[in-house]
Amino acid sequence: MSYEAMSQDLQDLLPQLGLVPCVLIGHSMGGKTAMLLALQRPELVERLIAVDISPVETTPSSNFPSYMAAMRAVDIPDGVPRSSARKLADEQLSTVIQDLAERQFLLTNLVEADGRFMWRVNLEALAQHLDKIMAFPPQQESYPGPTLFLLGGNSKYVRPSHHAEIRRLFPRAHMQTVPHAGHWVHADCPQDFVAAIRGFLA
Repeated sequence: MSYEAMSQDLQDLLPQLGLVPCVLIGHSMGGKTAMLLALQRPELVERLIAVDISPVETTPSSNFPSYMAAMRAVDIPDGVPRSSARKLADEQLSTVIQDLAERQFLLTNLVEADGRFMWRVNLEALAQHLDKIMAFPPQQESYPGPTLFLLGGNSKYVRPSHHAEIRRLFPRAHMQTVPHAGHWVHADCPQDFVAAIRGFLA
């Protein structure tokens, strides 16, 4: 699991779907993937929106590793009804993740398959390649298209020290902050999130 592999997936998929050039929006890991695609194949991306992430190594203050460990530790017995399974998972996650909104967001990835509950995301692959996921592949070429960096006002994922690299790789970058939003901008403040995107696309 790497950004290069995920970018290649998009390079293969977007033309098949007839979506080139496209407006590409990515949050966090998806934002890094979207940025890399735009840098590697700018002709595929008409406009780029990176949500609460920058093209640098994600700092150790990120909760991502501890969230992943908490998700991997969730244990739900077979045959438990869906409503009880979500409640059990929520209780188990709450020991590590105090924020209810963040837990609810993560719980959207809990799915049932053959009477068992599992995570939709491949936690094993994420854990094995965490170093690659926290990093960003070094790039020389810049992306010439319009770019919006949409940041959560309460998030620390994009820091002032990242701005120089953002400007180097995305010279037409515009940064906009959604006040009162954390890292999950789209979940915390959906109306402000959509309004910011509409404004950028207008």
